[in-house]
Parts: sequence; structure tokens; C-alpha cells
Amino acid sequence: MQAFTQHRGIAVALNHANIDTDQLIPKQFLAKVTREGFGVHLFHDWRYLDEAGEQPNPEFALNQQEYAGASILLAGENFGCGSSREHAPWALADFGFRAIIAPSFADIFYQNAINNGLLPVVLPEAQVQALMATVAEQPGCSLTVDLTRCVVEDSQGQSYPFTLDAAARQNLLEGKDAIGQTLAQIPAIEAFEASSPNWR
Repeated sequence: MQAFTQHRGIAVALNHANIDTDQLIPKQFLAKVTREGFGVHLFHDWRYLDEAGEQPNPEFALNQQEYAGASILLAGENFGCGSSREHAPWALADFGFRAIIAPSFADIFYQNAINNGLLPVVLPEAQVQALMATVAEQPGCSLTVDLTRCVVEDSQGQSYPFTLDAAARQNLLEGKDAIGQTLAQIPAIEAFEASSPNWR
């Protein structure tokens, strides 16, 4: 997966709590066998006025020109609640998001995001609201999410530190998913197998 060290991108805010996986990627769009192609269906019920996805909702932030190409999402508490579907971070990543900033995340979504190279940043509610206010005042502004220093910086240079589990942080910095972590241990695995008795 793609490593995450530092990312600067346009931020968009969805000031809603409890955004669940059914809103992120509705169940009727899960019939794919690869991780690609889900982005077009992200927030389908909010982005479109029709079931076919042919009439964009002009009131929805992701359909507004100021936020075209947004790659940092600001949201309310308990982001990613609902089912355990891994398609939710797939859809966010396929759409182009690299980081989600919220006061809290559903546990399974949080781990799924990390496992797929999407950085979930937990900040206090007041700080998330401050960042949302900046985005509202300056539509199309950029934020910087720096995982090497564990800090978010706004367009005015204001810094918001965050924490992340050390192992998760290292895996994101190195771009290693579960398979990558296993492959990194190949020398140790081969050494163990070489020293193992024949009867095994």
C-alpha cells in the first residue's frame, strides 16, 4: 500500500456525527472483487438525487467546485460506525482521500482504515470544529497532515498534535499492510524453516 509520511491537500467538512458505513458505501455497490471502482459510489445517497447516480446533488459539499480534488475529510464523532465492511475505507481511498480527521472513530473502521493506508486522525471536538470553521471561511483551503511529526497544520500555520499507536504509525510510514509486514519477516521465516528438524 502507499506509504503515508506527509500529505497536503484540500480539506472538505461533513459536520455530521455517526456517519456510518451504509452512508459511506451503500450495500448495493459492494459486488466487486477488487478494491478499485468504489469511489464513484462514495456517499452515494448524499451525492446524488437519483438512484442511478446521474444527477449530482448541488448542495452536497463533494459536488461543489471549491472542494474538487479534496483529499482530507473532516467529520463528526463516531465516524465509520455500522457494519465492519472494509469497502468503506476502500471507497474513501479510491475517491482520493488520504486522511480523515474526526473526534472519534468506530473501532473496526479505524483499524480497517490503517490497514488500507488511510490515516484516521483523532482530535478533540473543539479542534475539529475549529478546522471546520477554517474550511467554511476559506473554501478550497488546504491542510497538512504530517505523520512524521504527528501534527495537523491549517492554512494559517496553526498546529494540532495527534497521537497514533506506534506500530500502526510505523506501518503507515513504511506503507506496509498485513501482507507487507509478513513479507518483511521472510529472512526470519526462512531461517526458522532451515533450522527446523526434518521430521517437521
